[in-house]
Amino acid sequence: MSAAAPTLDAQRARSARTAVFVVFALAGLVFASWAARIADTKVALGLSAGELGATLLAASVGSVTGLPLAGRVCGHFGAARTVAAGAVLSLAGLLATGAVVDAHGSRFLVMVGLFLVGLGVGFWDVSMNLEGAAVERELGSSVMPHFHAAFSGGTVLSALVGAGMSAAHVPLLLHFGGAALISVAGAAWALPRFLPRGVEDTEEEAPEARERQRSAWLEPRTLLIGVVVLAAAFTEGTANDWLSVAFSEGHDLPTWAGVLGFATFLSFMTVGRLLGTRLLDEHGRVPVLRVSFGLAVLGSLLVVFGTDWLAFAGAAVWGVGAALGFPVGMSASADDPQRAAARMSVVATIGYVAFIGGPPLLGFLGDHTGVLHALLVVGALAILALSAVPAVREPAGRPAGAPRPTDPAAGSPLG
Repeated sequence: MSAAAPTLDAQRARSARTAVFVVFALAGLVFASWAARIADTKVALGLSAGELGATLLAASVGSVTGLPLAGRVCGHFGAARTVAAGAVLSLAGLLATGAVVDAHGSRFLVMVGLFLVGLGVGFWDVSMNLEGAAVERELGSSVMPHFHAAFSGGTVLSALVGAGMSAAHVPLLLHFGGAALISVAGAAWALPRFLPRGVEDTEEEAPEARERQRSAWLEPRTLLIGVVVLAAAFTEGTANDWLSVAFSEGHDLPTWAGVLGFATFLSFMTVGRLLGTRLLDEHGRVPVLRVSFGLAVLGSLLVVFGTDWLAFAGAAVWGVGAALGFPVGMSASADDPQRAAARMSVVATIGYVAFIGGPPLLGFLGDHTGVLHALLVVGALAILALSAVPAVREPAGRPAGAPRPTDPAAGSPLG
């Protein structure tokens, strides 16, 4: 007998996978465009560490505001339109933020812009992850880490560009305007290639499915996966928000060198996501994540206590350690296709708590201990994650380390 045909036309499935890959990369580009200029914003507005932390909180609040809305919007309008709405909001906020900072304007107006950035990112993040999970199910292959690697790759390229922009003292508005043009062009190509409505929309048609969605917050395993994602998001988000500042202030380096430290972290996180999938297939989620969180602790210690060069090495180790926690947590929440959307929504919401608490906590600690030593809080969160890591273990029907079956449409991220 011939092999069973995939549930979608193979060409359409590959096209959707490539489109999601591009959308993840664009999200990383937009995020890192802002993150690479955080240190410049701090200097331009004359902010203390605590004031910067409070300012960054606006983006966190915006993101978490968008999370519970994104699922409903996605259900009504589809993932493609929800990503488009998120892109419009985030790019508008990014451009407004750049204009205010360049004019040395009000910190309140910067916070309004960052709230819009965060709100758009919340829509963008949830909808692209739901689309990624739908593509993963259609292909029958674990491609979610590749999508997150695309996000990391986008942040790497954007951070490197940001380092050059910072060194050349390019105005933020000009920098962000270029990022916006690239994002609009990429989204215009990718979004029409998303899965058709009805494939991407899961758990919408059945009343009993909607009832089960409301109970996902009561599932112990889902909440423990959320703890793992919370710690992973905090570990990654701490580096995103504060690593460039910690390098420039804690190690007395110029701001552009701090951005290079941030780019080092992002580069090795991308490598970890590209290579980590094979380790997951060979050894299983639990042992791989235990090593990953251990590396995150080691890397953060090298950044804090090492010499300048050891700090760059620490950023690399930290990046590898932060690579797999979030995508593995998202995949674990989607082990049961019938419960994937509900559980992923819960896990993503818990993860974003890190982006609410992270910036102000690090800013508060930075005012008292210095930003560099405030990074030690990463170790405490990693220990918490290690206690919850067994929750991400593969389902009983699939042995640890065994890859999912693939169909003819599966393969490399870009096909």
